[in-house]
Amino acid sequence: MPDSTDSTTPSMIDRRGFLFTAAGATASLATSGIFNTVQAKGRFELPPLPYKESALAPVISARTLSFHYGKHHRGYMNKLNKLIAGTPYAEMPLKEIITSTAGQEDKNAIFNNAAQFWNHTFYWNSLTPKGGGEPPATLKKRIVSSFGSIDACKQALKEAATGQFGSGWAWLVREGDTLKAVNTLNARVPFTRGMTPLLTIDVWEHAYYLDYQNRRAAYVEAVLDKRINWEFAAKNAD
Repeated sequence: MPDSTDSTTPSMIDRRGFLFTAAGATASLATSGIFNTVQAKGRFELPPLPYKESALAPVISARTLSFHYGKHHRGYMNKLNKLIAGTPYAEMPLKEIITSTAGQEDKNAIFNNAAQFWNHTFYWNSLTPKGGGEPPATLKKRIVSSFGSIDACKQALKEAATGQFGSGWAWLVREGDTLKAVNTLNARVPFTRGMTPLLTIDVWEHAYYLDYQNRRAAYVEAVLDKRINWEFAAKNAD
């Protein structure tokens, strides 16, 4: 059963809006270029991390990153490649696979693995070894306009992350001219409802349990204070 805090429940998705939402989000995400090399000859490939596995320690240990990236992220990719082999999906860009399978019960396996492959690629770029601090001036202005202050934005993201019951994601998104903090359940993504993701925090237990056990709030606070990549968010907000 979907959690009541989830902001992007598939039953609420209007399939007539898929092409519109995908096009709107793609224009922004194209600035990061992070998905340009993940597909070759009908198969998806694991994109390299933007830093060494030890670079996020002590906030996120090399051990956690090794399992998370090398096992979980790779696992979603491998399952996706098996599921789409010999189908029209093998020739589709990743986001098109996600938007065309969202909300279809008979395509849940494809959607879940495609979305989780996309989410993790986006997550690694939402983090940086020298993160936290002040956002770039243009993004800071938009954050203050939407939330009132940087601290209020961080608090909203923390609440979205800790308030997500079970597995999922917390996101800073742009909807129209407004920035918002939202959460999604399991593999779900904001762009299927017309919101452009700017950054994300993974709140599946495998993202933090080796380092923080059940202290999700401590993990989220550390990420927001020391590892969140405001520069990446600023690029996606344009």
